[in-house]
Amino acid sequence: MFEPRTPDDLPTVLIVDDEPNILSALRRCLRREGYALLTARGPGPALAWLDTQRIDLVLCDQTMPGMRGTELLEEVARRQPWAARLLITGGPHAVDPNDLDRLGLAAPLPKPWDDASLKEALRKALAQVVQAGL
Repeated sequence: MFEPRTPDDLPTVLIVDDEPNILSALRRCLRREGYALLTARGPGPALAWLDTQRIDLVLCDQTMPGMRGTELLEEVARRQPWAARLLITGGPHAVDPNDLDRLGLAAPLPKPWDDASLKEALRKALAQVVQAGL
């Protein structure tokens, strides 16, 4: 469906959160990292991006109206299996550890986040996508 990435392509990162202030803060944090950044204010717009854009990494909030982040990341895995998937949440208790295991996800990133730790998590996840040549 989508062409494989080339070495000259910027990695495309999709940030999904229903809170506009969080989206803005994440965009500011990541804007100088050398990514093509896309944002979605919830699962519906995120799914639309997945239908039209090749995505290399999805950073998704767990608690959103209509669909939990783990459910959205499951759909990401189905539609674009090469995409790295990271979960971010202000309430780690809201995430079922069985869902993390089933989806092959690392522990969720905390909200509020530490900028350096967040950037490092994205770099590591994207390095696996790039190394795989996907």
